[in-house]
Amino acid sequence: MEITQQCVVALTWTLKDTLGVELDVLDEPVELLVGGGDLLKKVEDELQGHQAGDVLDLHLEPEEAFGDFNDQLIFLEARGLFPEVLEEGMSFDGNALPEGISPEVPRHGLYIVSEIYPEHVVLDGNHPLAGMALRLKLTVAGVREATEDEIGRGTTGTSFFNVSSSAPDGDYLH
Repeated sequence: MEITQQCVVALTWTLKDTLGVELDVLDEPVELLVGGGDLLKKVEDELQGHQAGDVLDLHLEPEEAFGDFNDQLIFLEARGLFPEVLEEGMSFDGNALPEGISPEVPRHGLYIVSEIYPEHVVLDGNHPLAGMALRLKLTVAGVREATEDEIGRGTTGTSFFNVSSSAPDGDYLH
């Protein structure tokens, strides 16, 4: 079966930066919906017409992947608003940010604690790979028709490349 819109692909991948440093490796296939919200548009476009066993080597510019770094998504908030146990790298869903956070912080998306100071915490709403060009080697492990439920939801529900919107352009992925 060839990959078309509204089908499910099982993929494995190796994700590297442009210097060849491995950022993520997935050896066990994960199923993703083509034509929903599971895949980056460039990845979806490149998969069209391929079938199980095919291997694709893709180069993704930041605007095709996790977006450009946006300094408007960096927020300085009072340390006292956060739990006592707090570490750099911890993440907060925008809807679960502590009470008292500045109203300028959008409540959608994911925020990473990037720095902790005695009086302040720096929240970063950019994807950790924002601003990076990437190399993605995909292996198509399988292709099947999507169920009506998957099509209705727009996802298989197991997405790594799930498109949500923290970034203004809607290309924040997690």
